[in-house]
Amino acid sequence: MEALIPVINKLQDVFNTVGADIIQLPQIVVVGTQSSGKSSVLESLVGRDLLPRGTGIVTRRPLILQLVHIDQEDRRKTSEENGIDGEEWGKFLHTKNKIYTDFEEIRQEIEAETERISGNNKGISDEPIHLKIFSPHVVNLTLVDLPGITKVPVGDQPKDIEIQIKELILKYISNPNSIILAVTAANTDMATSEALKVAREVDTDGRRTLAVVTKLDLMDAGTDAMDVLMGRVIPVKLGIIGVVNRSQLDINQKKLVADSIRDEYAFLQKKYPSLANRNGTKYLARTLNRLLMHHIRDCLPELKTRINVLAAQYQSLLNSYGEPVDDKSSTLLQLITKFAAEYCHTIEGTAKYIETAELCGGARICYIFHETFGRTLESVDPLGGLTTIDVLTAIRNATGPRPALFVPEVSFELLVKRQVKRLEEPSLRCVELVHEEMQRIIQHCSNYSTQELLRFPKLHDAIVEVVTSLLRKRLPVTNEMVHNLVAIELAYINTKHPDFADACGLMNNNIEEQRRNRMRDLPAGVPRDKSFKGPGGQSLSPTDHPPPESEVAKAAAGSSQSGSVPEQTDSGTGNWRGMLKRGEENTAGDRAVPQPLFASSQQKGYAVNLLDVPVPVSRKLSAREQRDCEVIERLIKSYFLIVRKNIQDSVPKAVMHFLVNHVKDCLQSELVGQLYKTALLNDLLTESEDMAQRRNEAADMLKALQKAGQVIAEIRETHMW
Repeated sequence: MEALIPVINKLQDVFNTVGADIIQLPQIVVVGTQSSGKSSVLESLVGRDLLPRGTGIVTRRPLILQLVHIDQEDRRKTSEENGIDGEEWGKFLHTKNKIYTDFEEIRQEIEAETERISGNNKGISDEPIHLKIFSPHVVNLTLVDLPGITKVPVGDQPKDIEIQIKELILKYISNPNSIILAVTAANTDMATSEALKVAREVDTDGRRTLAVVTKLDLMDAGTDAMDVLMGRVIPVKLGIIGVVNRSQLDINQKKLVADSIRDEYAFLQKKYPSLANRNGTKYLARTLNRLLMHHIRDCLPELKTRINVLAAQYQSLLNSYGEPVDDKSSTLLQLITKFAAEYCHTIEGTAKYIETAELCGGARICYIFHETFGRTLESVDPLGGLTTIDVLTAIRNATGPRPALFVPEVSFELLVKRQVKRLEEPSLRCVELVHEEMQRIIQHCSNYSTQELLRFPKLHDAIVEVVTSLLRKRLPVTNEMVHNLVAIELAYINTKHPDFADACGLMNNNIEEQRRNRMRDLPAGVPRDKSFKGPGGQSLSPTDHPPPESEVAKAAAGSSQSGSVPEQTDSGTGNWRGMLKRGEENTAGDRAVPQPLFASSQQKGYAVNLLDVPVPVSRKLSAREQRDCEVIERLIKSYFLIVRKNIQDSVPKAVMHFLVNHVKDCLQSELVGQLYKTALLNDLLTESEDMAQRRNEAADMLKALQKAGQVIAEIRETHMW
C-alpha cells in the first residue's frame, strides 16, 4: 500500500517533463481564504520553513509539492551519489537537476520564480511551480498550494481578481481524482467558510473533502472549537482536524517547526484533552497519507485505462504526421500515386473512407445523371413556349402567297427544331455539375484519404492546381460534344423513325374514332359533319339531349361511306398527309354552321386532355386552322419525346467518356509529368512550419504515456490492498 504514492509521484514526474495535464493524477489540493493558514499547514507537514510568508496575498502561483519519504539507507546512498550534504533536500522542475539543501534558498527560489511570471505587485498566475522534497521526516504526499480566496483587488491585481482565483481553484478541485483540503480559521464562523462553499460546488456529496481548522489558539476568550471539531456545526464526511500554526512573531523569531509541533500537542492536551489524539499536524499528515493511498487505489484502474487509450490516440496521431522525409524522390512519387489512386477509387466507389453524411464521387455523378439531369429533361414541356398562334403563323409563313391545300412540312421542321434546341441548356448544365463534383473530389481525397498531403502544403496546392487544370482542359471538349449531340438531332429530322411512324398511325386512328363519336353524339337537326368540332378536336354539342336513333343510323351510314374512301397507308409523313386529305374531303358543310372558338371542358362525359387545350388567341380560328395546328402540335410532341429520350441517354455517356473516364485514365501520368521533377523536389516536400513541432510534441507525449504505462504495470495487485 505504501508503494502507491511513490507511483503517483513518478507519474507526476513523467508528465511534468512534457508539460501536460491531460492525465488527472490523484493529489491533495489545499483551498482556503487569504491568510487562513494554508502555507503554515503545509510547512507543518514538511517540518521545515520553505514557503514565502507574510501578510496579504503571498501564494500567487499554484505550488505542486511532492513529499518523498526516504529511509536512512536510501538517504546515505543518494547523498554519496550526488554529493549531498544533509538528510533533507529539495529539487525544482524548472531548475532541472539542481539540488537545494538550504531551505531558505528554496523559499527564495519560490519567491523569484513567482515574481518572474506573476510580477512583483500582487499579480497571480495559473502556471504551477513544481517542488519535490526528500526527507526521512515526511510521509509520501502530493499537495497543491493555491492562492487564497480574496474579495478586493490590491496592487496590480485586476478588478476581477476574485473570479480569476476562483476559476484557478475550480480548475484543480474539479479533478475527480483530487482530495480537497478545505482550510478555515477557527476565529471565524464555520458557516461562512469560503473553502467549504467552493468545495461543495464540485464535491456535492463530500466524498473527497477534508476540513482543517487552523488558529485554534486565537479564538476569543470563553469560546472553543469543540462543536466545530466534533462536526456538530457543519459535518464533513472525511472529518475535521484542528491544528495550531506558528504566529508571525514565531516566524520572525525563527521558531523551529519541531518546537511548534511540540507546543501544539501541549495546547491540544490542555484545551481539548478528549480530542488531542485526533487533531494536530502529525495526525493530519497520517490522515492525508491514508486518504491519498486509498484514493489512489480507487483511481488506479481508471487511470491505467485512460493512459492506454491516450497512448493509442497519440500513436495514431504520430502516424498521421508521418516520419521525417529521407528519400524525397520516392516520397513524392508515393504521394502522387496514392492521391491518383484515391481519386479514382472515390469515383468508382471503392475508396477506403466512405462518406456517410452526403453523396460524393461516383455516387454523386450517378445522381446528377439520373436524378438531376433526368428530372430536368422530363420537366421540359414539349410544347413549352409555343402557342397556337405561333403554330398557325409558322404554317401560313411556310405556304407563301398561295393558300396551301396541305400542311407544309417546313412548318413542322421549323417548330420541332425550335423545341429540340431547348434541350441544349440542361445538357450543358449537366456537364457543369459533373465538373464541379470532380473538383470537389480533390478536397475529399485531401481530407479523408491522404492525410500525408497536409504535411506538405506546397505539394497539396500543386496537386490541386494540376488536377484543376486537367479538368479545365476537358470541360470545353465535353461541352462541344454535348453541343454536337443536340446539333446532330437538329441536323436531320427523321420522320421515318419507327417510334414516330407508330405515333402518327395511332394519332390517325384516334382522330377517326373521335370523329365518329362526335357524329354519333350530334342532336337532331344538326348536319352530320365531322368538321363540326371545337379547338383541340373536342366535339361541340349545343344541347345535352341524345340524338334520335334514326340520326345515329344515318351517322353510322355516313361514317361507313367516308370510311370507304381510299386511304394512304404510307408511314411517316405520308400517314399524316393522308389524314389531312381525308379531313379536306369532309369539310363541305363547315361554313354552314357558326364555329365557336373554344369547346367547354366542363361538359358531361368528356375527358379533358390538357395538351389539347389551346392558348387563347386574338381571333377565332376556323375549323381547318384549328385542325392543322392540332396535327402539328401532336407531331411536335411525338418527335420531341423521341429526341429527349436520345439526349437523356447520350449526354451521360458523352460526359463519362470525354470528362470522367479521361481524367481517371490520365490523372497519374499528368501528375507525374507536371510534378515529378528534380528541381521541384525540395520545394514541394517542404513541411508546414508547425508540423515538425507537433510531431515532436506527439512523440514526447507518446513516450511519456508509454513510460507511465510501464510504471503502473509494475504495481501488482497485492500492493493495492
